This record gives sequence, C-alpha cells and structure tokens, in this order.
Amino acid sequence: MTDRWARAEAQFRQREAERRYRRDDKAWERSRRASAAPVAEEPDWDDEPEDGWDPYEDDDTAVIPRYVDEDEYDDDDEPEPEPRPRPRRRAGARTAPARGGRAAARKAARKQEGGRRRLIWVAAGVLLVLVVGAGVYKLVNRYTPAEDFAGPAGAPVVVQVKSGDTATEIASTMAEAGIVASSAAFYEAAVQNEGMNSLQPGYYAIPVHSPAADAVAALVAPGSRVGNVVVSEGRQLHDQHDVNTGARKEGIYTKIAAASCVGAEPERRCVTYEQLEQAGATTDLAALGVPEWAVESVRTVPDRARQLEGLIAAGSWDFDPSGSALDILRQLVTESARSYESTGLLESGRINGLSPYETLIGASLVEREALPQDMSKVARVIVNRLEIDQPLQFDSTVNYALDKTEVATTDADRGQTTPWNTYAMPGLPATPISSPSIAALEAMEEPEPGTWLYFVTVDKEGTTLFTQSYSEHLQNIELALESGILDSGR
Repeated sequence: MTDRWARAEAQFRQREAERRYRRDDKAWERSRRASAAPVAEEPDWDDEPEDGWDPYEDDDTAVIPRYVDEDEYDDDDEPEPEPRPRPRRRAGARTAPARGGRAAARKAARKQEGGRRRLIWVAAGVLLVLVVGAGVYKLVNRYTPAEDFAGPAGAPVVVQVKSGDTATEIASTMAEAGIVASSAAFYEAAVQNEGMNSLQPGYYAIPVHSPAADAVAALVAPGSRVGNVVVSEGRQLHDQHDVNTGARKEGIYTKIAAASCVGAEPERRCVTYEQLEQAGATTDLAALGVPEWAVESVRTVPDRARQLEGLIAAGSWDFDPSGSALDILRQLVTESARSYESTGLLESGRINGLSPYETLIGASLVEREALPQDMSKVARVIVNRLEIDQPLQFDSTVNYALDKTEVATTDADRGQTTPWNTYAMPGLPATPISSPSIAALEAMEEPEPGTWLYFVTVDKEGTTLFTQSYSEHLQNIELALESGILDSGR
C-alpha cells in the first residue's frame, strides 16, 4: 500500500507540474529519469499486468489521480472526473475499447466546438465593426453642415409642388432644379419654417442658387405661386364690356396671360393674350387636347377663334407657365375634359337625348340664364323646345356675339343672324357660350321632369316664373317690364 500511494502521489505531482509548465512527453520522461529519488515504473492502467497483479486490488484509498496526456487536456475545460477502479477482467472477457480512441473522439469534438466558437466570434467582430462604423458615419454627418449656396441668387425657375408632396420630396425637387445646393439643406430650413404647413399644390417661381433658408422663404411667400388661374362660372374666352358702364369683363385668355407671368421687370416673362388666341385657333385639335367626344363638332365651328369656348371649365386651375401658349391650353383643356367626364357626361344622352358636346352647350345656356335653384327647370325647357324644334330665343345667345352686352337686348340685336343667335334659328348655338359650372352641367345631364316651354325672370331678386302656356308667359313678361329688369340701356 505504501509503495502504491508513493507511486500515485509521484504521478499526481508530476501531472500538476506538467499542467503548470506544459512540458512534452519526452521532456517529462527525461525529468523523471533524472530524479534523485527514482519513481517506480508507471503501471499500465489500461492493460492487465502480466503477473496478474491488479493495482486496484485490496485498495482502500479514494480514487487515484490518473495521468492525462497534454494533448487530451484543454486549459479551457474543467478537469475530467477521476475514473472508478475497474474490476479484474476474467479470462476470455471482451477487451474494452482503448482509451486512446475515446480521447481522440473527445479531442475532435472539442476542435469542432472550438471552430464554431471561432466562427461566432469572427461574425460578432464583423457585426461590431459595421455597427461602430455606421455610428461614426452618422455622428460625423450629424455635425457636418449640409451643402448650401452662399448667394447671390439667380433668375427664377418654375417648380411644381404636387398634391401630397412631403418636405423631403419638395426638397429633392428644389435640388434637382438647381434652386438649392442640396436637398438636405432645404429640408433643414423647411422644417423650421411654419409657412410650409400651409403650402398649397401648384407651380412656384424660385430663384436658382438660393441659400436654403431664402429658397424656403421664397416658396411660402404670397407672390411666389404662378400659373394659377380662377375661371368663374359663365366666363367667356374673350373680353366683353358692359353696355351701361363700359367696364371690361376679362375673358379667360386675359386671365391666363396674367397668371403666366414669371419674374420681375425687365426680365419678366409672360404668355400674351394674342399668343393664346392664336394657339386656340389652330386646327390641330389633338395638340389642343380637345376630347374625342367634342372633336367632330369643334372641327365645324364657323369661327376658329371661338372653337375652345366652354372647353376650359370653371374652377381653379394650375398650369405650367414656363410652357408655350399651346402647352398651356392643352393642359387646361385636358384637365377640364376630365372634370366634365367625372359627372357622367358621357352617359347623359340616355336621359336628355343629347350628345356630350350638345349637353355642354346646353349647360352653358343654363349657366347664363338661371340661378342655381332654377337650373334644372331651365334645362328642362331647353330639352322640351329642342324636341319640338322650337327656337330657344335666349338673350344670352344674342349677347354672346356682341362686344357690348346687357341683360336685355334690342330688336336690332335679336335680328342679327349669327351661328349663336337662337332668336334667328332653331336648335342650339354653334358652341357653348361660356364655361359652365358643374352644377349647371349636372342639371343639363338630368333635367327636372316637367312640361315647361317658357320662363322669365320677373324682378331683380331673381324670381323666375315657368309655364307651358304662351299666354301666361306674356303676362309674366309684363311683370318683368314693370319691375324694370327688362329695360335696355340703349
């Protein structure tokens, strides 16, 4: 027992020394042989001794520490549990697998696990580099001022702010147009200007090479919006004058020309009334944006200068003032046609028996002849008279061809034969006589049911009387004369 403990203790001390100094097998052997107190040869714990002696026989000690090969031992792992003493093998018993095989398997498993750990650490390192790099980039850019122009600004250019545009999208538009040096500079200035909250869609003239703060201020300034025209209900293409006061009533062409101006004198640019009138008279109807449902009728209009009458709808319109007169008219006519069609114009013939263009003409008459509450009844009078081929006899159609107009007309005026005078001919005039409102168009698309053939406004408050009887109509005219509403200024 004493010799066995001595041998075990010597092996344990030697193993601890190897764990500290990591010597190889040869160095360990040389050191053991050179020891002043020789240590008995280490028994082979795996193989059975030749003399049949079992080192564990009659052993009353605890587990004896086992020598661990330095390749098998891993500093990162906990020490292996001490093995239990094995019983003696009987003759003929099957030999257990060598310990070297189990050690190799454990070593291979540890190497594989170590490889996975290294891959995880490498991936984590790459991710850390990316995260740190992104943070540094953001930090640097946060304190780097956005590129900006110092001024002075140049000539104005036209940009469009579309419905639903965000500050970021507007900033990109400004940078692309050369107004600001960078979208970031404009955005930073825009979010600090409360005027951006009330910005409306449309076209704006802003000087190029502007400092971002100046560009934002110019954008929200009251006079920066261009290309916006308001066409009131019943407005005509050309100017007219009141017969009593001589006051001019501006036509649509005049209003478009005024809205097209960009810049200040002497570089101010505008499309002129004459350019619009000339463009509006071109025979290239496709270039003007005339819709298919109106092309055949427009092609036969006797006065080319009036062929676009009614095709620019009443309402507020935005157009690009940097375009030509033809471009501007095409944009307005195209968008107006889309607005008309949205009311059901193309299907209205099933109710009123008219083509879409005839319905538009009728709506222009309703606009000029009726107050909103009476529009549907006036539309019914028009349809009823057309069905029996009775002349409409509307003073509004007489006034259309006159330079000076009034509510009442003279016998001489009514006696003039023109393509628009409904006293001189049956049927509808050659074109619409104004730009109708959507309310007038809808009334003409679906007139109120009735048998009326006549109507007349009898006072200055707009009271209008309807009847199917001509004799009753004459009586209503007397009421109108008494109120002075039908007095002529000539």
